[in-house]
Amino acid sequence: MADIDTLFQQAVELLQQLILIPSFSREEDKTADAIEQFMKQHGIVMHRKLNNLWAWNKYFDAGKPTILLNSHHDTVKPNSGYTRDPFDAKIEDGKLYGLGSNDAGGCLVSLIAVFLYFYDKQDLKYNFCLATTAEEEISGVNGLELIIPELGQLDFGIVGEPTLMQLAIAERGLMVLDCTAYGKAGHAAREEGENAIYKALPDIEWFRTFKFPKESEVFGPVKMSVTIINAGSQHNVVPASCVFTVDVRVTDAYRNEEVLEIIRRHVSCEVKPRSIRLKPSSIDKNHPIVQAGIALGRTTYGSPTTSDQSLLDIQSIKVGPGDSARSHTADEFVYVDEIRQGIELYVKMLEQI
Repeated sequence: MADIDTLFQQAVELLQQLILIPSFSREEDKTADAIEQFMKQHGIVMHRKLNNLWAWNKYFDAGKPTILLNSHHDTVKPNSGYTRDPFDAKIEDGKLYGLGSNDAGGCLVSLIAVFLYFYDKQDLKYNFCLATTAEEEISGVNGLELIIPELGQLDFGIVGEPTLMQLAIAERGLMVLDCTAYGKAGHAAREEGENAIYKALPDIEWFRTFKFPKESEVFGPVKMSVTIINAGSQHNVVPASCVFTVDVRVTDAYRNEEVLEIIRRHVSCEVKPRSIRLKPSSIDKNHPIVQAGIALGRTTYGSPTTSDQSLLDIQSIKVGPGDSARSHTADEFVYVDEIRQGIELYVKMLEQI
């Protein structure tokens, strides 16, 4: 397969091609086509399900562990602050501009280059599974989650998101809870009814003050915030229900199911999670891939943002070229040199494990 310099040039050209194609979440079919064609030109047949693509290295050995290389090719819609054409993939002053260039195009094409680098090497200690996936920006069910059963046994994963190539060794999970306190309607002028707002107040106070027994070494405590409250229809009617929303950021000290069970045990209101899919994730700091990154001068941290890492049940690390602070911003860009450095660092890390 080609050397790093050639793979870098091909990666930049592929990213420019992808930026030209609108690929909003659930509308990524054309970028999936482009990636599939690019891989075909390199002699690699991709498996496909909807807008998700995956492939394994040429000399796959079922007796060896498998590393997942994953990033997404969908984007958010451009915000109103854009001063450039979001689909014009120009390079100026070392910056490659365009929607999705930073989140997560630079990571995506870097991981594709890394897969190509290792694809036809023999006697590897690991297999590689490349998955370029859809619907990450909306945490959709037809993205990575859809194809995980197709990927076989995976031992750990690298999830490409812009981290300045620092090592996100943990990521918070997310649960959004819809809570309802029930009372009984009545006229506010008389001693009748049971005010649902008053019934909700002790539970709201519990969410504000409760401290979970276990704390994450990376994140500290689980964080819960009541963010929306709705109750009542008019000033003279005692409300029969009070509905409030709680944003719960779960750390790697717990599973979502555990946190939900603790909450339900302590509050009297009805608690309905919108989803428990977005799990907290982490990887042991002593894992070889983490130690390889540290040896190359990378630092470790806990990521507050949610990615497709939350859908994996294996140990995984989130790392990639680009800067999370540029994600979803107007006139988004990635430095071209970041892509080169990303490819080089990925390869060095993987060669050291």
